[in-house]
Amino acid sequence: MKNIAVIGSGTMGNGIAHVFAQFGYQVALIDINQDALEKALATIGKNLDRQVGKGLLTEEDKAKALGNISTHTIVADGVKAADLVVEAATENVDTKLNIFKELDQICPEHTILASNTSSISITKIGSVTGRPDKVIGMHFMNPVPVMKLIEVIRGYATSDEVTIQIMDLSKKLQKVPVEVNDYPGFVANRILMPMINEAIYTLFEGVAGVEEIDTVMKLGMAHPMGPLQLADFIGLDVCLSILRVLHDGFGNPKYAPCPLLVNMVQAGYKGAKTGEGFYKYTAGSKDILVSAQFKK
Repeated sequence: MKNIAVIGSGTMGNGIAHVFAQFGYQVALIDINQDALEKALATIGKNLDRQVGKGLLTEEDKAKALGNISTHTIVADGVKAADLVVEAATENVDTKLNIFKELDQICPEHTILASNTSSISITKIGSVTGRPDKVIGMHFMNPVPVMKLIEVIRGYATSDEVTIQIMDLSKKLQKVPVEVNDYPGFVANRILMPMINEAIYTLFEGVAGVEEIDTVMKLGMAHPMGPLQLADFIGLDVCLSILRVLHDGFGNPKYAPCPLLVNMVQAGYKGAKTGEGFYKYTAGSKDILVSAQFKK
């Protein structure tokens, strides 16, 4: 496996492209927006600089990694030689199904089709293709260059051979792959999202403030980041989307998103990427302050 195509150049897509390129794979990074691709390359360059600064890579390593990435705005051009395609588009069922329908038509017969989805059924995605045995989940964690885990999700029809290939490939990226079965939220988000949702309910019901909730979880449970700050980092819209997948998939009210989360997303307060969620974020500053709406 030498040629990797990545669909989507956002936070996850550029991180996935970065890691494959760093380990010597030829990467076609694909996005319909040329400006987004240029921004992604700039982000990858900055993240490689950070690795060079820490002594993890040399300047030569950085140059080779960047040289391994090509950018494309036409999907067919980017996937024509792909051994593996990793889709990292927005967490929306219809968007992903349409992408996989197209990929199935234009990719070489041998190409494995993977999704970075954090909650959507791999079985459902595979069902819209003519190669469900070659459809699999590769759920990378954010930030991709740093986090070791890859959740490898087998759809109902995913073959043993493809699963073994993806597990082995993940190890070549110096990641730790964990194989899981295809149920809503898989493992990571089935456990994480109810915790985040409960933290939001705890705030919503006035039990404690934003900083107090996060401090309890950081100091009492040894979490590196509190659940409300983590929700901001993930994106409150993404959290809401995953909770709705869990709620719809299991039909269990314990997964129902907190009304406060719903209201914040509808109002455009989606966390760090919009500059404000439970905390307020200022460009160029590492300081984060509790959002004014949650200050006592």
